[in-house]
Amino acid sequence: MSIHVLGDWGGFPDPPPAADVAASRQALPAAAVRDADPAASPPELRTVSGDTVFVPALNAAELERFCAENRIPMRHRPDVWGDLLEPFLDTWFDARHQAETLDRLARNGVGHAEAVRIRERVGPLVAAYNSGHGDWCHLGLADLLDAAASDLVPAELRIRPQDRAAFRAWAMEIADRPDAKHLQRPGLSPSGAGRQGAPPSPLGPGEGPVRS
Repeated sequence: MSIHVLGDWGGFPDPPPAADVAASRQALPAAAVRDADPAASPPELRTVSGDTVFVPALNAAELERFCAENRIPMRHRPDVWGDLLEPFLDTWFDARHQAETLDRLARNGVGHAEAVRIRERVGPLVAAYNSGHGDWCHLGLADLLDAAASDLVPAELRIRPQDRAAFRAWAMEIADRPDAKHLQRPGLSPSGAGRQGAPPSPLGPGEGPVRS
C-alpha cells in the first residue's frame, strides 16, 4: 500500500495552490516509511532514509489509517526546529524559558554552542519570513524550508537554487537527531523501528496552529 503526499512541500518548490494539489500528489510506499505523526503541525512521516515528508492537514486521518493498516509506528518526535526557531516568533520569552529551551535542545542532540550557530545562520531568513506571517505560536521545519524560497523573503536572504538541496539535507539531519538517538536502542533499526513486535512510542500532541 502507499499514501499520497504533496510532492516536495516543505522543501522546494513551495506548496502548490489547492487547484494544483491533485496533479502534484505523489505516492509513497509503506515500506519506505519509518514512522509518522499525524498530530504534528503539519502532519508528517519520516522515511527510512531519514527524510521528513509533510502531509496536508486535511489528510491527517488518512495518514493515521495508513499507519494502522501497515503497522507503521506513530511517534511524536521532539520538535528540534520548533525550539531552534523559537526566538523568531512574534512574542517574547523570559530568560528561564530560553534556558529550558536550550537544555531541551542539548538533550536532543543540539548543544548550546551549535544552537547559537544555527540560529545565527537561519535567523535573518526566518525573521524576514515571519515578518510577513506574524506567527507567535510555532515555527518549525516546514516553515524553515518554505522560507528558503519564499517570495516573502528578500531575494538576498533566500537560499540560492543551487544550494537548496544541501540546505534541505542539513535541516533534515538536524530535525532527525532525536530519532537517531531513539533508533540506537536495542531492537530498533531505521528500516523496521516498531515493526518487530515492540510497541510504538506514544503519539503526543502536535504543537502550534495546523496549516494546510
